Amino acid sequence: MFKRLREDIAIIKERDPAARNVFEILLTYSGLHAILLHRLSNKLYRKKMMTAARAVSQFARFLTGIEIHPGATIGKRLFIDHGTGVVIGETAVIGDNCIIYQGVTLGGTGKDKGIRHPTLGDNVIVGAGAKVLGPFKVGNNVKIAANAVVLNPIPDDSTAVGVPARVVKHKGKRVVAELDHVHIPDPVATELCKQNIRIEKLEKKLKALDGN
Repeated sequence: MFKRLREDIAIIKERDPAARNVFEILLTYSGLHAILLHRLSNKLYRKKMMTAARAVSQFARFLTGIEIHPGATIGKRLFIDHGTGVVIGETAVIGDNCIIYQGVTLGGTGKDKGIRHPTLGDNVIVGAGAKVLGPFKVGNNVKIAANAVVLNPIPDDSTAVGVPARVVKHKGKRVVAELDHVHIPDPVATELCKQNIRIEKLEKKLKALDGN
């Protein structure tokens, strides 16, 4: 446990120039608090103590503004920077050495059963406000731009931007997309996607209120 905590602190010091010392990180970094509480809730979840697990996760959300379902699988050295508004679903999987910024959703589309949320590989960076929705794989060493909406798998060593997101760089080389008048983004579909995200958040809040 202490080894994992040391790793968590070390990655924050390495990646955040504003982090001055260990005491400040332990006291003030909400992303670290959310991860520590998630480890407790996840342990309870795996022991089938569902109510206790959800109680811990809801306390973490109240304390940090970060909502991580107890069933989510999180790898080593995750850095949640700022963190307000981050939502991570029950079947989401996050690899090692990832960075997630504020407002990110690793969610579902409401269409799938069983595994409903994305799997992030190692060394993935998800920019502020990005939404990754559905049961697909985001590869290793991927960068997802701020406010992107990712609805399909992303290969290793890629950069994805836009709504819906598309790969613009792969293995260090820029991907040149041909002008396609047939498959251009549908503004109506884009707006519906945004509304689905909003509805999903509201439904979670209603469920949380019903459980109180």
